[in-house]
Amino acid sequence: MVMAALSDSHPARLVELRQLAAGDLNPLLDEETVTWRQSLDWDFQASAGLVRRFLDMQALSGFALLIDGLPVGYSYYVCEERKGLIGDLYVMRQFASPENEAKLLTAVLDGMVHTPSVRRIESQLMMLRSGPRLPLPYWRYLRAHARNFMELDLADIDRLPASRASEIAAIDNWSERKQDEAASLIASAYQGHVDSEINDQYRSPAGARRFLLNIVQYPGCGSFFQPASCLAIDTRTHHLCGISLASLVADDVGHITQICVSKSVRGEGVGYELLRRSLLALARHGCCKASLTVTAANTEAIRLYDRVGFQMHREFAACVWEGF
Repeated sequence: MVMAALSDSHPARLVELRQLAAGDLNPLLDEETVTWRQSLDWDFQASAGLVRRFLDMQALSGFALLIDGLPVGYSYYVCEERKGLIGDLYVMRQFASPENEAKLLTAVLDGMVHTPSVRRIESQLMMLRSGPRLPLPYWRYLRAHARNFMELDLADIDRLPASRASEIAAIDNWSERKQDEAASLIASAYQGHVDSEINDQYRSPAGARRFLLNIVQYPGCGSFFQPASCLAIDTRTHHLCGISLASLVADDVGHITQICVSKSVRGEGVGYELLRRSLLALARHGCCKASLTVTAANTEAIRLYDRVGFQMHREFAACVWEGF
């Protein structure tokens, strides 16, 4: 009832982000940075810095939600080729409601749906507070997939025993020379997998190459951390058969950004060993926690993460709009 009264007495309106300067969003971005750290142990400062930089360049597509002339929420999007991506959506705690979040989500979806080249829209919005209560626009074209944000305390990571994977695979540090081979591995490993429905970059080597480039070069999944990123080479074929990529999302928190193994070695402990090596390297660097995200329908991966000791921390939705 308090929120309803607040919404009635403070009517909200939307403005395009290009009408604002970076400084206009400072209180909003500052609160979001605190929220990411408190709720997900994630340092959002680098991502907030990118938002400020593109605002200053008037190069960010999206909308701000204004109440009494002050920005209390924002969302931005990017269109590339035939696909649109919702980069972020955040509403300040005092004004967070399903109605205000829906206003922003509808506005950015409208912007992309009416972009002639865009045929597909993807989003994975971690900061939506309304969750299942949020009325999702364009529902006729929507497929939503539940995803889990999981965390692990690294204090006792040394207890994890090595697997028998060394019998069939040589584990080594990540090398950029393997990037093309890794892209082919991702496309093959995710063929027909639910995650290729969520992220269409998994469907081809070219798309997977762009995905890897984003992980290495941009802060959306943290700062890429090569010492905790591993690869596995099949000792029988000498081909790449697995990767585990890691980043730092705070000075003392690591994140597993990607882990996959080829179908030829599944069930042989290669995925477990890659994950174990990445976690050990993060702990040696001084990380006290590690996190990852996984699609709830990916029960095989969740069994591995449960076995290692990851705990469910938060559920969020991965949404895809297509066919509009």
